[in-house]
Amino acid sequence: MSNTERSSPSHFLWPVPAIETLPWRQQVRGGTRADRTLSSVDATIPAMISSLDYIPPMMTIVTSEEALLAVAQADTDAEGHSAALSRFMIRTESVASSKIERVSASAVDYAKALAGNRSNSSATSMVAASTALHGLVTATAERGKFVLEDLLVAHRALMQDDPHEAAYAGRMRDMQNWIGGSDHSPRDALYVPPSPERVHTLMDDLIDYLNRDDIPVMVQAAIAHAQFESIHAFTDGNGRIGRALVSAVLRRRGVTRNAVVPLASGLLAMREDYFAALGEYRQGHPAPLIELFARSARAAAVCSRESIARIKALPDEWNSELRPRAGSAVAALIPAFYDHPVMAADEIEQRSGSSEQQTYRAIDRLSEAGFIQEITGRKRNRVWVASELLAELDDLDRRIQAQMRRD
Repeated sequence: MSNTERSSPSHFLWPVPAIETLPWRQQVRGGTRADRTLSSVDATIPAMISSLDYIPPMMTIVTSEEALLAVAQADTDAEGHSAALSRFMIRTESVASSKIERVSASAVDYAKALAGNRSNSSATSMVAASTALHGLVTATAERGKFVLEDLLVAHRALMQDDPHEAAYAGRMRDMQNWIGGSDHSPRDALYVPPSPERVHTLMDDLIDYLNRDDIPVMVQAAIAHAQFESIHAFTDGNGRIGRALVSAVLRRRGVTRNAVVPLASGLLAMREDYFAALGEYRQGHPAPLIELFARSARAAAVCSRESIARIKALPDEWNSELRPRAGSAVAALIPAFYDHPVMAADEIEQRSGSSEQQTYRAIDRLSEAGFIQEITGRKRNRVWVASELLAELDDLDRRIQAQMRRD
C-alpha cells in the first residue's frame, strides 16, 4: 500500500476500539465451571491499523531515538561474541518477561531446567520462553519479514509442555478469553478481547503493520505489541509472545544484529505503569506506551553494556588465573563454558576433547577456582554451570530495574 493510500497522520491520537455485545456461550477451557448467570459479554474490537500512521509528541520521539541509539551501541559491543552474549541476553529478556506474568524461579532452578530437569514448572516455563523468543527473532531475521506461521511456531515452543495449555499450543484461539476477573467468568474482567471469529483478520492486519518500513522503529514495536495484546490471539502466553515481538521488530529493522536487549526487565520494574499504558492505548493514546518502551529499552541497553563488558572479559580472566596448557581439557572447557554456561557431564567430556579422567580433572580445577559449580547435588547425571554468568543474569535484571526506577 502506498503512502498516498494511507490515512493522513494523526498527531497524538489513535483510533479507539469498538465494542460489540456477544452472547455468552459458557465456553471455557479445562472443564472449568462456567458462569451460567451471564447471558452476554461486551468484547472489544481493535481498529485495523495496517494503513494507519501516527506521530507521537516531540518528547516521545526524542526519547525513542535516544533509546534506539543506546540499543545500537549495546548491540555493537556484543559483536564478535554473539553466540555467548546472544544466549545470555535472550535468557535475561525471557526470564524478566516471564516474571511479568508472575512466573518466577531461581537462577539455579532455571539452569537445571536448561539441562532438562523439569521438576520446577516455573523454571521450565522460563526456558520455553527463551526458546520461543530465540525462534521468533531468528526466523524473522532470516525471512526479513513477519509471517503468522513464525508466531504460531513460537507459541508452540512456549506452551507445548504446559500441562494446561498444551492442547492449544501453536494455534490461535477458537473460544472467548479475557484478562482479569475469575477463571470461569468475564463478568469482572479488566479487558475482553474480540471474538475468536475476528482474530484471523485482525492478525493478518497486524502482520501487514509489522512489515512496514516507513514507521519509526520504537513506535512500530510499541504499537504492534499493544495491538497484539489487544487481539489476544492465543488462549494463554500472549504477554510473552507479544514482548518477543518487540525484539523481533528491532532485529528486522536492523537496530540489533547480535543480541536481544532485555527491555522486559525495565517493564517489570514498572509493571503497573506498563499495564496502565496498555489500557491507555485502547483509549486512543499510544504515547505513554511508546515512552515506556523507549525508557525500558534505553535502561536495558545502558546496563547491558556493563554486563557485555564483564562477560567478554571472563575467558581472559579464567585463562590468566588457571594458565592452562595449550590443548588441555581446561583450555578447551574455558571457551566451552563461555558459549554453553550449562552443561551435563557427557557434553562437557565431548567439548573437552579429552578422556573422561582428564575431563573430570579439568572440572575439578574450574570448580576449585570458583568458575563453575555443580547444581544437581547428585552423583549421577550431574550438571555444571558457569557461576559468574549465572550471577550476571540476575544482576543485570536487578540493575535494569533499578535504572528504570531512578529514571
